[in-house]
Amino acid sequence: MELLECVELTTTPNPGSAVIWLHGLGADGYDFVPVVKELEAQGAPLARYLFPHAPQMPVTINNGYVMRAWYDIRHADLASREDEAGVRSSQAAVQRLIEREVHRGVPRSRIVLAGFSQGAAITLHTGLRQAEPLAALVALSGYLPLAEKFGAERHAASAGVPILMAHGTQDPVVAVARGRQSRDLLQSLGHPVQWHEYPMPHSVCAEEIEAIAKFLRDRLGQSPD
Repeated sequence: MELLECVELTTTPNPGSAVIWLHGLGADGYDFVPVVKELEAQGAPLARYLFPHAPQMPVTINNGYVMRAWYDIRHADLASREDEAGVRSSQAAVQRLIEREVHRGVPRSRIVLAGFSQGAAITLHTGLRQAEPLAALVALSGYLPLAEKFGAERHAASAGVPILMAHGTQDPVVAVARGRQSRDLLQSLGHPVQWHEYPMPHSVCAEEIEAIAKFLRDRLGQSPD
């Protein structure tokens, strides 16, 4: 299978770190490109940022309308009738992007997987099944999909990978309760989760960007040129 098409942005000529950032339902890779400048302004480390475009597919909850999605959404409660095949297909696609970064010379210990909404779900699903741990995971306004299978499928090697989760308390798309449930499950299994809540809807705010920049600095430091 071919690699996902990506928007690529580097903040240094020879990046020693990479951030793979997955967009939400109906958006595309360009959605979070402007965030890079905001992260830079907050002192985020130098890196190569990759913003892949999800495949086009019909989405059941949107009356079958074809849009970019990492998997189908069949029910408003998100955990009902989950599209397991779609989740696993996107996991494989993101895995290929991780492998490409390794091939380009970026160690797994300097690769961060990040995502918003559906992208956050794929981030958690993929990032915690790695046989060789990544640097960190950033999951914004999302949740852990296929939660009932996670305990058996998570990889022990990734048990200590730091996770930043953030959510809006007024989110009408992915209820904050769903995010908290995922946080609680991860923490109950020993995963180190840094949790942030903000008084916002299904979006991103300035305080959240500041927290992400600090998290990236803590995990990656200053990337070598």
